Amino acid sequence: MAQKAKIAVLVSGGGTNLQALIDAQKSGIICDGEIVLVVSNVSDAYAITRANNAGIDSFTITKKTTGSQEAFEKALKEKLTEYNIDIIVLAGFLSILSEDFTRCYPERIINVHPALIPSFCGKGYYGLKVHEAALEYGVKVTGATVHFVNEIPDGGKIILQKAVDILEGDTPEVLQKRVMEQAEWIILPKAVQLVSKQIIKEN
Repeated sequence: MAQKAKIAVLVSGGGTNLQALIDAQKSGIICDGEIVLVVSNVSDAYAITRANNAGIDSFTITKKTTGSQEAFEKALKEKLTEYNIDIIVLAGFLSILSEDFTRCYPERIINVHPALIPSFCGKGYYGLKVHEAALEYGVKVTGATVHFVNEIPDGGKIILQKAVDILEGDTPEVLQKRVMEQAEWIILPKAVQLVSKQIIKEN
């Protein structure tokens, strides 16, 4: 059997993007990578249930139990090393990783952001806040971006983007759902496959 890139998915919530990745792996969209680990920084995140249902090892590491950001990142690194992780995917992971952490994994950490970077991104722009900002500004098109993670929030190299129309009467919640369905769940698995393929080629 051909070697596959080992993927860890970091989560904080419901895990809809994790589910999109699990489904993409089953359907063969992700064929050069395999999700071997899911780590949550929130103890009761539903994403852990999704991982368990898919038979993927999962762990919870919180800042509260470890005591500091530094200790949290040390515990996370140990777990990633234990599983020989090649790619880290942030899928609704609501914690900013330090420069010390991100520089250990250059072009190996992937994030999905619910807007077309460089619009509505950076510190403070996450979840519904992104869609609220897009509607408030009055843009007619939004979307999602998958990018590499570096020390600047939403500042890494862009891998893929997909545009989504904003419709009359949209609320932040309605827009969030459309961006997930029409962009995030499509381009995140594609980007993971692209990076997995590249890693296998380099190895």
